[in-house]
Amino acid sequence: MKSVLANAKRLVVKVGSSLVTADGSGLDQAAIASWAAQIAALNTLGREVVLVSSGAVAEGMQRLGWKKRPSALHELQAAAAVGQMGLVQMYESCFRQHRLHTAQILLTHDDLSDRGRYLNSRSTLRTLLDLKVIPIINENDTVATDEIRFGDNDTLGALVANLIEADALVIMTDQPGLYTADPRKDPQAALVSEARAGDPELEKMAGGAGSAIGRGGMLTKILAAKRAARSGAHTVIAWGREPDVLVRLCQGEAIGTQLVAGEIKTAARKQWLADHLQLGGRLQLDAGAAKALREAGKSLLPIGVKQVWGEFERGEVVACLDPEGREIARGLVNYSADETRRITGRASQEIEAVLGYVDEPELIHRDNLVLL
Repeated sequence: MKSVLANAKRLVVKVGSSLVTADGSGLDQAAIASWAAQIAALNTLGREVVLVSSGAVAEGMQRLGWKKRPSALHELQAAAAVGQMGLVQMYESCFRQHRLHTAQILLTHDDLSDRGRYLNSRSTLRTLLDLKVIPIINENDTVATDEIRFGDNDTLGALVANLIEADALVIMTDQPGLYTADPRKDPQAALVSEARAGDPELEKMAGGAGSAIGRGGMLTKILAAKRAARSGAHTVIAWGREPDVLVRLCQGEAIGTQLVAGEIKTAARKQWLADHLQLGGRLQLDAGAAKALREAGKSLLPIGVKQVWGEFERGEVVACLDPEGREIARGLVNYSADETRRITGRASQEIEAVLGYVDEPELIHRDNLVLL
C-alpha cells in the first residue's frame, strides 16, 4: 500500500496540544524542531505546507502555573493570549534554522463564514505559499466565543485544507492512527490502515474525548477527514513522534491511518457553504422538495417548505431537512425568516401578492445550494 501523500503537492499539517507541549509540560522544543526540519525538507522538494498548530492555551497554562485547564471563557482567552507568544516564538526560531520565514494567522469561524473574509484569507495563504513562507495557523482563542469556535483544531485543519484546496491533510496525534476500538481498553483493537473518508463505520469505531490538555478526540479527526474530502483532500492520521513521519509519508511510505477522498470534488463556492459550522436557521421540506433537491438538482421553492426554525436574514446560510429531520442540503436563503414563514407552502407566483414584492422566485437557488 502506497501513501496517499506520495503525489501531494500542497499539504495541511495539524499538530495537537499534547504533542506540541509534551502532554502539557511546556513546549516540546525537540519535537517542534523535528517538524520544522521535516517541513523544510519538503519545502526544498517543492511541496507547500501549511501548519495548523494547537498549544497556545496549554503553553499559557504552563506559563501561568495552572495545572488544570480552566472552564471560564475569560481565563481560557487569557491563557491563549499568554501562550500564543511562546508558541509563535518557538516556531519562528525553529524554522529560522532552515532559513525559512513563518507567518502567524489566527482565525475564527466568522473569518471563514463571511464570503469576503474567506476569499481574503485564501488569497493571503496562497501568496504566502508562493513566497515560500510557512503559515502557522491557530484558532483565535483570545477573542473567540463559544458561538464562533471551530471547537477543535482538527476541524480547523479540514477547513483550511478546503480553503486552499490542499491535496492532503495530515493530522499528527499521540496515537499511531485509528483503531477498530480503543486500544487502551481493548487488547484486540487493530489499526485501520486505510479506509474511505466519510464511511459511517469509522464514526462508530471512534469516540471518546481527547487528552486533558486538548479538546479533540479520534471522532473529531474522522469528521475532519470527511469534511476535507469534500475538496478532494485525502487525510492521514499518524503518530506525531514517528521519526521523519512527514518526509516518509511524502516518499510514499504508508504510516498510520489513511482516509481516502472520493473521486468527486465539491466546487470551491459550495465547499464554503458546506463548511459553515453555524447556521442561521433550518427549513423542513416535504418529500417532493427533498427528492427534487437530491435527485434532480433543483432549486428550493417556497411551496416545498413545511416549517421554518430560527431567525435569519436574506443571504444567510440555512439547513434544509428532509421529512425525517435529516440535513440533506444547505444554502444561501433569498428571504428573511419572517418573509420565509409568510410564503411557506406558497407557489412562487404568489410571493408578490403575499409580500408586496418579489426578489427571487426561488427560496434558495441551486447555484447557492450544496447537497450533503
